Amino acid sequence: MATVHFSDRELSCFCCGQAGLTLDFLNALEELRRKFGKPMPVTSGYRCESYDAQVGGAGPHTIGAVDVAIHGPLAHELIGAAMELGWTGIGVKQHGQYRRRFLHFDRLAGDDSHPRPRVWTYA
Repeated sequence: MATVHFSDRELSCFCCGQAGLTLDFLNALEELRRKFGKPMPVTSGYRCESYDAQVGGAGPHTIGAVDVAIHGPLAHELIGAAMELGWTGIGVKQHGQYRRRFLHFDRLAGDDSHPRPRVWTYA
C-alpha cells in the first residue's frame, strides 16, 4: 500500500493496521503530492469502521480520505492544488495550536443531500 511519498504506517488504520485505500485513491494522492511538490505528512489515513466510530468520524476515512498536517500559506497552496485536480471534499482546520491544524481530502461522490465538490471547516 505504500507509495513513493507515503508510508504504510501513515496510510493504514491506527488501531489494527488494516490497509483499505484503493489504488485509484492512492494514485490520486500521489498526483496531488507531485503537483504540490512538498511533503504532506498524513496524520490520519484509512480507518476501519471500529476506529472511525471511536474517534467520532463520519465515514469518509473508511472509504478513502486522508488528513494532512499543514498550516498557513502552504495549506492555502495545497487547497488550490487539490481543487485543480478535482478533489471533491476538502475539510479545513486552521485554528488553534499549529500541531493540531490539518486539511482533510477525499474524492467522494455527492448526492442530493451532500452535493460535491464541497469545502467545510471544523469547529
